[in-house]
Amino acid sequence: MAVKIFMAEDDPLMIRMYERAFRLHGYELEMASDGEEAVSKLQKMAPKPTLILLDVMMPKLSGFDVLRAIKQDANLKNVPVIMLTNLAGQEDAEKALALGAVLYLVKSQYNPKQVVDKVKEMITASTHGDNIPEVKVEVKDIPSKK
Repeated sequence: MAVKIFMAEDDPLMIRMYERAFRLHGYELEMASDGEEAVSKLQKMAPKPTLILLDVMMPKLSGFDVLRAIKQDANLKNVPVIMLTNLAGQEDAEKALALGAVLYLVKSQYNPKQVVDKVKEMITASTHGDNIPEVKVEVKDIPSKK
């Protein structure tokens, strides 16, 4: 069974980099370039994706809005979601995890191959019947707003 990754990202350069990285590792990748397209494609997708990667800052609907829609959809709510963003604030990370994301990665701190490795880690854990690794924020140094 092919592993299908769904990614919502509005930056064309990022899209190309991640497409290349995931395909190189044998993953099928479905893309959306804004939040509305992401929700629409995800609701129609069959089979549903193994894992979803969401950018936070996107046109039409933010990654947070898309995450809310995913968690309210009976067919999608159990699909692990990783937030992949340029927002390095602790508040955003906490909001994403509170909404149900399993991981919050700051783009500037991970190259596409490292992101693929994180995805592989999540998929391995969930397909071996293990629980998804504990929900966490993976950042090298998040400045907290005082």
